[in-house]
Amino acid sequence: MGFISGVVMGMIIGVALIAGWSRAMARRAAKRSAKAADVNALASLDREDVKKICGENLPEWVSFPEYEQVKWLNKQLSKLWPFVEEAATMVIRDSVEPILDDYRPAGISSLKFSKLSLGTFPPKIEGIRIQSFKKGQITMDVDFRWGGDPNIVLAVDTLVASLPIQFKNLQVYTIIRVVFQLCDEIPCISAVVVALLAEPKPRIDYILKAVGGSLTAMPGLSDMIDDTVASLIADMLQWPHRIVVPLGGVDVDVSDLELKPHGKLTVTVVRAESLKNKELIGKSDPYVVLYIRPMFKEKTSVIDDNLNPEWNETFSLIAEDKETQHLILQVFDEDKLKQDKRLGIAKLPLNDLEMESVQEINLQLLSSLDTTKVKDKKDRGVLTIKVLYHPFTKAEALEALELEKKTVEERRKTKEETAAVSGAADAASGVTSTVTPAAGAGVAAGAAAPGAGATAAGSGVGLVGTGIGAVGSGIGAFGTGLSKAGKFVGRTVTGPFSSARRSASSVPTIDE
Repeated sequence: MGFISGVVMGMIIGVALIAGWSRAMARRAAKRSAKAADVNALASLDREDVKKICGENLPEWVSFPEYEQVKWLNKQLSKLWPFVEEAATMVIRDSVEPILDDYRPAGISSLKFSKLSLGTFPPKIEGIRIQSFKKGQITMDVDFRWGGDPNIVLAVDTLVASLPIQFKNLQVYTIIRVVFQLCDEIPCISAVVVALLAEPKPRIDYILKAVGGSLTAMPGLSDMIDDTVASLIADMLQWPHRIVVPLGGVDVDVSDLELKPHGKLTVTVVRAESLKNKELIGKSDPYVVLYIRPMFKEKTSVIDDNLNPEWNETFSLIAEDKETQHLILQVFDEDKLKQDKRLGIAKLPLNDLEMESVQEINLQLLSSLDTTKVKDKKDRGVLTIKVLYHPFTKAEALEALELEKKTVEERRKTKEETAAVSGAADAASGVTSTVTPAAGAGVAAGAAAPGAGATAAGSGVGLVGTGIGAVGSGIGAFGTGLSKAGKFVGRTVTGPFSSARRSASSVPTIDE
């Protein structure tokens, strides 16, 4: 009996051990499968998913292994930076100043660098990715980060005053695409193409500070500079737009590297529905601004006092790269006394459009194109448009390119002529103010004479009233022919440019 009992107990214990071991192995296999599923899930994440989890400043080579670390390059760059900084400063001054002149808004007569230094801290390259999209070219994507100590002062000249603006706390986060055009002669590179990738969107942060004054002295100036910087980057540096640099010593045709018109987009702005009202009394006066490139903007007419306007106006825009460019549409509320308010914005990728086919599209208006930073979730209405995309033939592309160059040149001449005429008119207004104790050109709406406390400045500064800002010589309102300038600074001027505070160092004098 004892023997039989021992055998039975041994069998039971053995079966229990085998069952427990099998269950433990099954649990371990299940854990391994779960871990493998987690790894597969991480592998399926795209760029945006990883950045949402890990933050905006994650280096590209961490999330995407095709970006290689280049610590050695950063060490060499730190040693070479004093020489690179000096050369880069000269290049930026010579190449960017003419571009600033093309993009300067109405009301500003000149935008130039009064001081330009890139500082002592070199940029950091987080990673580099090498690709080959086309035979005879090498494409290099550089994850570029810079938070240095530059000294950049922009001299902003209006028709009557000058205000130095300093860029503080400048930080740059972007992917720079560099394309090397190869050749069979030393140095084996005939040209270099430089651009900023559109995705991820270039991030350039800075703070504007007036040197020896206050930005409140010129209402709207900060927004104008922000818009100018954003337009310049989007229109000149952001892919597919690029800078082509032929290398010396090699005679080569770089026309294939330059951006050319690809097609014509015909846009009919049909109507808008359920727009957001920005007026305290009455309704908004909406109009639409549309563009592919910020340099070539089109504008509809203004429809007064209507939140469901109908335009049915047609415009033609040129596209250089259907794969990457977008149609941007902004709806504004016209304000005759202050800066126009934006009611909403929408973006339409050109890649979604069919060739030679008329499409009617309803676009939901947003408060911003950056959906991750949108705080206002209220409905802003719907914009209805009709679009037709026509791809150019080679002859049509050349014709469109010549027309584009001609348009840019005409706008430049018009801007220069307008500035000259307005400056002459403003000087004449200053002379008049030395004779007449009351200023007639800048009297505010609803005021027949300047308010109490206003004084006539014999030097031609003019007369500042207590109402909406009556100004004789132009301080606080630009020349008589510039409606944009009137909207820009057509208010009471305070700060270093006011008649009560002005000094010889802060306000330019006008000869009697």
